[in-house]
Amino acid sequence: MHILDAVANVWDRAVVGHLADLERMPREAVVGSPAGILYRYRPLSGVDPSGGSPVLLVPPLGAPDFAYDLRRGCSLVEHLLLQGRTVYLVDYGPKSFSDRSLGIEHWVDDLLPSTIREVAATEGRDVHLIAWSLGGIFALLAVAAAVRDRNRLPVCGVATVGTPVDISRVPLVAPLRPLAQVTGGRLVSSVYKAVGSIPAPMVSWAFHLTAVDRLVTRPLAVLSRIDDRDCLAQIEAVDHLMNNMHGYPGRVFGQIFHLLLRSNDLASGGLRLAGRDVELADVDVPVLVVAGRDDVIAPLPAVRGAVALLTGSPRVRFATAPGGHLGVLTGRRARGTTWPELDRALAEADDPAPGRAGD
Repeated sequence: MHILDAVANVWDRAVVGHLADLERMPREAVVGSPAGILYRYRPLSGVDPSGGSPVLLVPPLGAPDFAYDLRRGCSLVEHLLLQGRTVYLVDYGPKSFSDRSLGIEHWVDDLLPSTIREVAATEGRDVHLIAWSLGGIFALLAVAAAVRDRNRLPVCGVATVGTPVDISRVPLVAPLRPLAQVTGGRLVSSVYKAVGSIPAPMVSWAFHLTAVDRLVTRPLAVLSRIDDRDCLAQIEAVDHLMNNMHGYPGRVFGQIFHLLLRSNDLASGGLRLAGRDVELADVDVPVLVVAGRDDVIAPLPAVRGAVALLTGSPRVRFATAPGGHLGVLTGRRARGTTWPELDRALAEADDPAPGRAGD
């Protein structure tokens, strides 16, 4: 252990109050509505534009938008800007009781298509989507629904990170599925219909619960790495994110429970939304599917299931990276694993070549 580094870290944590630099990358609102705000990040001074396709970051419900901009030195937004990319993000904002009637089709049919078309019109070229967790389901279904409705979106590629499509392969929820089948989901339905939404503290609690083993061993981990400023800053930044989770509209939660957890419809190829079937097979752009090798929310088999379903895509690549559900997106090791995979997908979208690959 480096004693001087350890002392400096303890001093800064106690006196300065933090180790992580949580300052967000500068951005400007392009368009906004109660449904969501489209932001454009400012280019970095001294970085030449790549000339490649613009990137739209699609977050999931529940997580704050700064998951993509976790902290300086470990920010996917910062990384993409350093590559000369033009980066946009759609922020849904916190959801409350007033949003209780919103369903998945709101994102698939309305918010994402309008946002994608706005970016494409502004930049004059097709858009590449990078989506994490449930955001990946939204992104893929939005592209597929537009093809099915013969109103194709200006999208040149999609990259999903930690997006589960086969919920039966998620051990965390496996014990709940038989119970949901027996009860028909009536108990859960009555709860979310009564409260209207799943409040943010409950979402934060659930997210913490998935990492309960790490919470138990965390004090020892912190002590053993007390001289590692980068590690301690990452722990601090992750804590900040997990303490700032958003709530879920009741109807979306109900659809997730009934269509994904109870019936596992997506594993069969699609979902029924707004009276018609939306099939992953209709996605007609290249797709990168990334799974975290330590992810308990979206384990590798649950994520890899998407590959066999994306039969309409001209190129599908599956990649794994170390890390849990958040770590695979913006963990310290993601800088040398997931992010280069995303760079490769973006480069391929800029210069497309045929072919499909499962791994």
